[in-house]
Amino acid sequence: MKKVRGYIYSRSFMGERVPQHVQNMVVRDYCQRNGLDFLLSAAEYAMPDSDLMLEQLLFELKDIDGIIAYSLFQLPEDSIKRHRIYNQIIDMKKNMYFAVEGLSMTTIQDCERIETLWCVRQTLPNCSK
Repeated sequence: MKKVRGYIYSRSFMGERVPQHVQNMVVRDYCQRNGLDFLLSAAEYAMPDSDLMLEQLLFELKDIDGIIAYSLFQLPEDSIKRHRIYNQIIDMKKNMYFAVEGLSMTTIQDCERIETLWCVRQTLPNCSK
């Protein structure tokens, strides 16, 4: 069974605010349904634009099989940082899962799909109603 560390937020993201205990319930349920061994979650700091806990989890990847985030929209808003994360996951042959969206990232094609979803989400507020 693959061991994955949870990644949740203690602040809002993309205009969404989800309590940490709810994020953990969703992550835990995803793991149960997909045969993943859930390790406790790391909660990102509340400071704006902080991704220190995610950086720590990426450092831990040598000892675990992957990371499971509550949502893909908890990835850094900066596209350069996101691409660096994509590359690190792929280069290390690890997995990143996104519980709410029901997605996983293990290949370059997965990264491209996730980046497309990011671009659509960032564009939505600028669309006329």
